[in-house]
Amino acid sequence: MSAPAAADGAPSGQQRPKGRFAETLSHARHIIGENPVTGLSFALFALLLLCAVFGPLLSPYDPLASDTVAALKPPSAHHWFGTDQLGRDILSRVLVATRLDMLIAILSVALVFFAGGLAGVAGVAAGFFGGWTDRIVGRVSDTIMAFPLFVLAMGIVAALGNTVTNIVITTAIINFPLYTRIVRAEANVRRNAGYVLAARLTGNSDTRIALTTILPNILPIMVVQMSLTMGYAILNAAGLSFIGLGVRPPAAEWGIMVAEGSAFIVSGEWWIALFPGLALMLAVFCFNLVGDGLRDIVDPLRRT
Repeated sequence: MSAPAAADGAPSGQQRPKGRFAETLSHARHIIGENPVTGLSFALFALLLLCAVFGPLLSPYDPLASDTVAALKPPSAHHWFGTDQLGRDILSRVLVATRLDMLIAILSVALVFFAGGLAGVAGVAAGFFGGWTDRIVGRVSDTIMAFPLFVLAMGIVAALGNTVTNIVITTAIINFPLYTRIVRAEANVRRNAGYVLAARLTGNSDTRIALTTILPNILPIMVVQMSLTMGYAILNAAGLSFIGLGVRPPAAEWGIMVAEGSAFIVSGEWWIALFPGLALMLAVFCFNLVGDGLRDIVDPLRRT
């Protein structure tokens, strides 16, 4: 006698198969429970987003307003992070700078997503087809990576102009070969996988297999790389601002604030550079941990 059907039509005693999203969400909860540091990194990332959105509303003072009477004051109840050489509140500037630095990171990731899509197609073509395609893509990547990436970024920004838009474009350019190399290596490994051979036996062309079978399986790796790129973007923007090729003063940006505070460390005003430096360090550390967490979540070998 067959098992009675449940209200939803499925036989009783049998569980309905989970949807793809529900399965991923369940696996993410398992990963976070297994490694609390991953959960902490996602919470810190959410906090950074909140500061980016509501930072100007949360700042106790105008980040651009100077007060020479209150210049170079150490941390106190009135100014938790102290003041800089112009009397500007450092806490307010750190909060407001979160929006600009996160904007640079997110726009860089968005641009790298499209550039990374081209890099992904190029990398899949190089790794799957090999031959002259592999040589052309490899030579383009090698040409870009032959330069120290930060020096290359300096040259591009100096030629285009030190604006936020050009910093975003520069970050996408210097990260293009990294995506290409990663995807090429993955495509080279997967081109003889069982599911690829099965797709070939069913009559699919090599181009169709590369675009509809191999590339979708590599996309999770690109997503993980994008989270790491956000950290690189913020470091790149801060480094360029530190040497005067990034965002222009008096805008509140972590790299500018560290550069301005570095001149006062010797005289004892350590707080000017310390707090924006800590914010920069925590942001990059957070993005790296988020990347590790995403890798564990999308890794099929860790599915429970």
